[in-house]
Amino acid sequence: MYSAFYYQLGNNMEQNQQKKTKKTPFYKRKFVRMTYMIVVHLFAIAGAAIIGAWAIYKLGLTNNSGAFDRNDRYLAEVATLDVPSDSLSIQAADADRMLKLAVINKAFPVNGRIIWEASKYCENPNIMDKMIAAAEVYVYDNDDYNALKAEVEALMDKTGTIVDTNVVPWMNTAEWEALKVAILKDKELIDSAAMLTGVEPRLIVGCLVGEQIRLFNSKREMYKKYLGPVKVLSVQSQFSLGVNGIKEFTAMQVERNLKNDTSVFYMGKEYENLLDFKTSEPDTERVARLVDYRNHLYSYIYTGCILHQTMLQWRRAGYDISDRPDLLFTLFNVGFSQSVPKPDPRCGGSRITVADKIYTFGAIGFDFYYSGELAKEFPLHEVRFKGDKPTIQPNTAPTDDNQFYGVVL
Repeated sequence: MYSAFYYQLGNNMEQNQQKKTKKTPFYKRKFVRMTYMIVVHLFAIAGAAIIGAWAIYKLGLTNNSGAFDRNDRYLAEVATLDVPSDSLSIQAADADRMLKLAVINKAFPVNGRIIWEASKYCENPNIMDKMIAAAEVYVYDNDDYNALKAEVEALMDKTGTIVDTNVVPWMNTAEWEALKVAILKDKELIDSAAMLTGVEPRLIVGCLVGEQIRLFNSKREMYKKYLGPVKVLSVQSQFSLGVNGIKEFTAMQVERNLKNDTSVFYMGKEYENLLDFKTSEPDTERVARLVDYRNHLYSYIYTGCILHQTMLQWRRAGYDISDRPDLLFTLFNVGFSQSVPKPDPRCGGSRITVADKIYTFGAIGFDFYYSGELAKEFPLHEVRFKGDKPTIQPNTAPTDDNQFYGVVL
């Protein structure tokens, strides 16, 4: 009996030992079961959140009802602003536009400056009207602004138009209207000469205007023969030569100045061969260059050289006249012999009578230069001579490697 008892006891102990040494399966471990349950619950919560968000969206609980802007009608009117078609209405619209901009700039200079700068990049002039109108949305109930605007408008209405012609008297003549057409025919030649001589094209045109106005008002038969009917420039071929009336001895000095690196007129090595002759008869070739009726390029090249050389002469003497187009035109007219640098130079030159009023060559050129006439074709530049630096940052980058001037703001 005892042997059976001990046998059974040993058997039980062996089974217990086997149970202790046997490993619990991985998926039955407590940590794994807890992790699994957490993940399942998280997915359940996420699913419930998604379903809830979808239900809120479908029920429209997140919708913003929105509203009509209180200025809706005014904004619609701004969009319909347009440019008038007839010339008188265009002029009136231009004046009104500048008036409104002046008022905006006085009351809100930040907006005035931004609108003015932005308008330079807009081809459509009524864009400025719309920008001004957009700004006025926020000041329609500003009493100070409205009072200022009303005061300025009342002043303009009271004053009225003083004169409906150009403020520069000689620009109201038939000669000037015809001359503009003739000048534009030579635009490419003038631009080429300006690039070759390192001079702003408008300076060359200023000399041309002075000389042609002088010619057509001193010799009326020339206007009747050339400028009036066919709108071409008059070419001189006797005492003075070409469209700009350059004397032969002046042309010869220009050529010497290009070669003489010790001269106060020396333009630099890059210009030394600019006027080299192609034949063994320079005197004949020089005259032929200047009196060419079909191609006025050399007239403009000599003009550019005179302007550039004269400017350098004065600068080397301590007087910078690059910003004095009136003096540059005067010195072009009187010649190298009378170009004497001094601290108190004066505008002048040949006396020119136009419509019974007396002008000087320098003043005629000055009038044109700052008139705004032909400004699209011959814009005013901050830097007038190659190598100079602008005093202000140009707002338009040069589009060509040969353009060396910055555009005036």
